[in-house]
Amino acid sequence: MRYSILAGLGTLLLMSGSSHAHFELLEPSASLVQDRLDDPQKLAPCGGTSANPGTSTNIVNQVRGGDMLHVKLRETIFHPGHYRIALARSAAELPPDPEVTTRDTPKGPWSVSAKIADTKPPILADGLFAHTQKAAADTFWETDVRVPNINCDNCILQLVQFMSEHGHNKDGDYSYHHCAVMRITANPALPTDKAWLKP
Repeated sequence: MRYSILAGLGTLLLMSGSSHAHFELLEPSASLVQDRLDDPQKLAPCGGTSANPGTSTNIVNQVRGGDMLHVKLRETIFHPGHYRIALARSAAELPPDPEVTTRDTPKGPWSVSAKIADTKPPILADGLFAHTQKAAADTFWETDVRVPNINCDNCILQLVQFMSEHGHNKDGDYSYHHCAVMRITANPALPTDKAWLKP
């Protein structure tokens, strides 16, 4: 998997001085309105919280099967960890949050690591942008993932941020979430990606 990180590879983002919430999905366009804190993003599979399910942007991103999709995000609060990208025909078919190893502390469980999933449906990429330190302010993280060659009017692209060295969140466990709605039109010149079709 190829990925580039503008303003430096490897270690990542410094908080910008004001309070922000973890990460902002910039490309493709997110399915929920992200406020000035980049919220709501705790609940799986696509964000929201118990108190605020979020407001739909009603944006459908148009993509062609077999093409490379550019994904761009900005981490606005530093947490060691990594990111995962998944794609499914509905939110209900997205995978569960990463399997997390924890350690016990006087304040409850604390995340240590998460299993990196194999790159097979519904996972497009995992272990992205792995980091343990802050990077320069206003660092954008970017990668390209290949879109399966299928027809899908309302597929859901999911980005999950796994946070290590983090306490348990009531809504988000040890992960934060953003999604984007994708309308995929298959390229007739390419073979269909049968592994991505419904059984």
